[in-house]
Amino acid sequence: MNNFRKDTIDDFIPVTGGKVWYKIVGCHAKKTPLLILHGGPGANCGYLKPLEALGAQRPVIFYDQLGCGNSERPRGIKLWTLGRYVEELSQVRKSLGLETVHIFGASWGKMLAVEYILSKQPTGIASLLLSGPAVSVSRWIADQRAYIKRLPREIHAIINRAEKHSEYSSREYQKAMLIYYKRHLCRLKPWPGYLKESFTKINSDIYEHMWGPSEFTCTGTLKHYERAQDLRNIRTPTLFLTGRHDEASPQTAAYYQGLLPGSLLRVIEDASHMHLLEKTKECLSVIRKFIADFDRIPDKSVTPK
Repeated sequence: MNNFRKDTIDDFIPVTGGKVWYKIVGCHAKKTPLLILHGGPGANCGYLKPLEALGAQRPVIFYDQLGCGNSERPRGIKLWTLGRYVEELSQVRKSLGLETVHIFGASWGKMLAVEYILSKQPTGIASLLLSGPAVSVSRWIADQRAYIKRLPREIHAIINRAEKHSEYSSREYQKAMLIYYKRHLCRLKPWPGYLKESFTKINSDIYEHMWGPSEFTCTGTLKHYERAQDLRNIRTPTLFLTGRHDEASPQTAAYYQGLLPGSLLRVIEDASHMHLLEKTKECLSVIRKFIADFDRIPDKSVTPK
């Protein structure tokens, strides 16, 4: 086991299919731990670095999902399923002894969090935070179509032409994708180094297999994912967090909130999908306050079993 600093550790956890890398910041803090589920699918937790600041009050646990980031990268699409990633989450939680925990799901991580709660019905979930929520792929795609129509006409035409002929690797399409991302994925100029690094480490095979060629085009195994109507079955205190210009539109986030009784919604102004990076201080304040209301003091520090 390597030590980053006295209260930070990292190591590997065996899961179905291989080993996943994790890091705990603030492992000796006494408040209820916060478990982070990164986006993608196929990305890693590097771009969620601002959440480390919460380690002053509680253990903050990051892990790169199998095939992603610093974790092992076994071959075989049979491993890249929502069900296996749900089981992986259960295994990570058990290995780290997270009997009581808050869960923060970012982007694809929110799908994973929702599916985990609905399918596993786990105990000990103190609260659920869904950042840039996508619980219905059909609504997500509808939002992206609306955003694309607001792009310059020539960019709109490039995207439509590429999708019609499945020419996603063309230079034109890649350029159009970047223009879109600068409006709705991350509006910072320039992008932070840790976000750029996360992009360089993305496992595009997983991303394309499960999602598709871009954020606004879903052709993968998740294209029929629809869980919005099941949100009413969640009994965990839940916060929906989205940016005003988020790929997860405020209107759709409000729709989800209306389906989950007692849940809360916070829209971060002048921010997009990476609102945590763009408005770090405000987001951390919102997260800190929300989870503090549902803290349960654990009996021991968070350490691997």
